[in-house]
Amino acid sequence: MKKVVKWHNDSSYTKPLSPACRMCAEGSKMVVLITGICPANCFYCPLSSEKSGEDRIFADEWELDTEEDVEKLLKEAELIEAKGAGITGGDPLVVWKRTKKYIEILKKHFGPSFHIHLYTSGLKNHKKTIDLVEAGLDEIRFHPMPEMWNNMKETAFCDTISKLVSMNCDVAIEIPVIPGKKEEILQLIKWANDIGIDWVNLNELEYSETNAAFLNDKGFTVKDDISSAVKTSQEIAYELIKETSCLDIGVHYCSSSFKDGIQLRNRIKRRAKSIARKTDIITDDGTILKGIVVSSNKSPKEIYQFLVDEIQIKKQDIVIDKEKNRLEINPNILEKVSNKLKDHGFECFIVEEYPTADRLEVERIPL
Repeated sequence: MKKVVKWHNDSSYTKPLSPACRMCAEGSKMVVLITGICPANCFYCPLSSEKSGEDRIFADEWELDTEEDVEKLLKEAELIEAKGAGITGGDPLVVWKRTKKYIEILKKHFGPSFHIHLYTSGLKNHKKTIDLVEAGLDEIRFHPMPEMWNNMKETAFCDTISKLVSMNCDVAIEIPVIPGKKEEILQLIKWANDIGIDWVNLNELEYSETNAAFLNDKGFTVKDDISSAVKTSQEIAYELIKETSCLDIGVHYCSSSFKDGIQLRNRIKRRAKSIARKTDIITDDGTILKGIVVSSNKSPKEIYQFLVDEIQIKKQDIVIDKEKNRLEINPNILEKVSNKLKDHGFECFIVEEYPTADRLEVERIPL
């Protein structure tokens, strides 16, 4: 029996563990959504309505304008100091030529140690995975549909998986833990062990805006008032890890809170360090605090001049954000001078936003 290792935010695993999972925990994996198109129709798919079924490309939260727009792809990886990338969708095999090109670009730019893994349903172009491995792909994670879990030998891509196992590539299975499907998942893990697959990743089933109605229709509910995870999904995962700890294969349970509280949090903290200005404050969660001064009748340049000439603010403590056409100032300084500025008709705010490409605003507090 292998030891069950307790990991971040209720996650746990038995060895071996994918190096990609360790990088995700560090926040050093760039997420490349290479298309929103997918041949599968999984009722639990969490992909947003803006991306699902759409042929759009994102490097983390940064949308690429076209397939040829690789400058953003490389820049995003540099901003988070990425050690690797996870290529997801949709299904990357729908656009396998694009996927191959991106693998080659990333490997050429960052070197052979840049770890790339990929998720696929295996329903389309599964034989092209051989080409992707030859292009430099390090790990393939197959996502078979639930009706296949207890009969993988009969799937169209079973032979392809067997070939991949013998190649210089890690092969994995990754699925959600669906309540009521424990026995099917157990059979899937045993099959994966027998065929020589490296590990199985079990994700906590969770609600999203796009799958909520489907989950409710099947009788699922959230496990508590502060979580989007489905009740009993975690408990079943723990049982499966314990019951399969006698096998050679590694089994990793990834909790819903791991994705937000560890993976995303650490990734945005890495990006925040790269993009924060001298006037910004980085929070413990990796978000950025900015002081904002606005006026109904003065431009950012006029506000800038007023702050320097009349309030005696040092130039290095002020910046004009051209992207948002606003004046930003160190929040601590703004709190000290906000009353003076309000006396002259200015509005002052402390803004908290993500350091991601979309710069999502979390909160705006008036002073």
